[in-house]
Amino acid sequence: MLYVFVVEKLQEYEHYIFPLGVAIVLSGMYEDDLDNAEDVVYTGQGGHDLTGNKRQIRDQVMERGNLALKNCVDQGVPVRVVRGHESASSYSGKIYTYDGLYKVVKYWAEKGISGFTVFKYRLRRLEGQPTLTTSQVQFTYGRVPKCPSEIRGLVCEDISGGQEDVPIPATNLVDDPPVAPTGFTYCKSMKVAQNIKLPTNAAGCDCKGVCWDPKTCACARLNGSDFPYVHRDGGRLIEAKHIVFECGPKCRCNANCVNRTSQRGLKYRLEVFRTPKKGWAVRSWDFIPAGAPVCEYIGVLLRTEELDNVSENNYIFDIDCLQTMRGLGGRERRQQDASLPMIQNMDKIDEQRPESVPEFCIDAGSFGNVARFINHSCEPNLFIQCVLSAHQDFKLARVMLFAADNIPPLQELTYDYGYALDSVYGPDGKLKRMTCYCGAEDCRKRLF
Repeated sequence: MLYVFVVEKLQEYEHYIFPLGVAIVLSGMYEDDLDNAEDVVYTGQGGHDLTGNKRQIRDQVMERGNLALKNCVDQGVPVRVVRGHESASSYSGKIYTYDGLYKVVKYWAEKGISGFTVFKYRLRRLEGQPTLTTSQVQFTYGRVPKCPSEIRGLVCEDISGGQEDVPIPATNLVDDPPVAPTGFTYCKSMKVAQNIKLPTNAAGCDCKGVCWDPKTCACARLNGSDFPYVHRDGGRLIEAKHIVFECGPKCRCNANCVNRTSQRGLKYRLEVFRTPKKGWAVRSWDFIPAGAPVCEYIGVLLRTEELDNVSENNYIFDIDCLQTMRGLGGRERRQQDASLPMIQNMDKIDEQRPESVPEFCIDAGSFGNVARFINHSCEPNLFIQCVLSAHQDFKLARVMLFAADNIPPLQELTYDYGYALDSVYGPDGKLKRMTCYCGAEDCRKRLF
């Protein structure tokens, strides 16, 4: 629906060409609409079936509302965007949210899904506005897609190439022409540099079947004589800890043990999607409960000192579990785990290196999984959790991402990258700065 502004005699508007668009409502009326929150492709008015099945039955004409939006493009006049969402609790069957001013960037004519000519208008949200009222956009038929054929803007059916149990599609409603994620090779397990040998010194527990008694389970004792997970939704972490000790390859319990929760791979339907300002991003088609594991950060395990062109690589994750425990380099310490006093000589680890510099890192620049596409936010819905299972070396802990709160479907997944401001330098020795576009209410405005 389009609201049009027509003025004939007011002198203050004499320099404008009318009609002009004032506002549009995105509510699922047209089958050719595409909505990616801050970037919208809006279908012009006219030619659709009024019975409500959203299909076009004739060509659209450049008049009325279509002409008004064209004039908005020509004269740089923004329009207000309102979104309608299906709601069983509303007497009208919908609820509406106001999402701010959008610039009408361009327009064109093309053959629509039903074979008739439609006018398309690309709208982009103006900067400097409050966070979107619409926290999630379930625009396509009012729900998440059930299969790839229902996905608008699909550029890749599965970026994992079948490696994951759950396909990970990629969509792009931003670029013209749309492109798929490139420049990396997907891998679901960690690649280890040749000069690194992973220890295998975890003894393991003697539990049979599944671990159930924290008083007798050796792995539970490392976690303060309790299990870090609860038996809900396939296993959920009770609280963020410095380190989580899971059962490993030398334990006698089976794969269904709750203390192996993070080892089961992806179970939520994730999508990689293109954003106007932040590059690629990730969202889930499923509801994710608080404390649920989402994915592991996968790439090439390297020694930090061996990194090349580190200033140009935005996919490096420092394994700073030890530094976080000590609160070094501005890192925020978590609560003191009861298990930590049991780890012998922890304070003597890595004493030959600068205290705040982790010895190892994960480079997902060339090889990585879906985690490499998850963006930063100053108010994230995921948190980082270090996990040990096959060994007990803090410096080589697995890096897991868990849900920090209940996450509704189609909400972007984010975590705090943890950069200190003015801490990143380029190869020329000059300080680097990067603007933050997370849109959080308390955004720090800079990523680093």
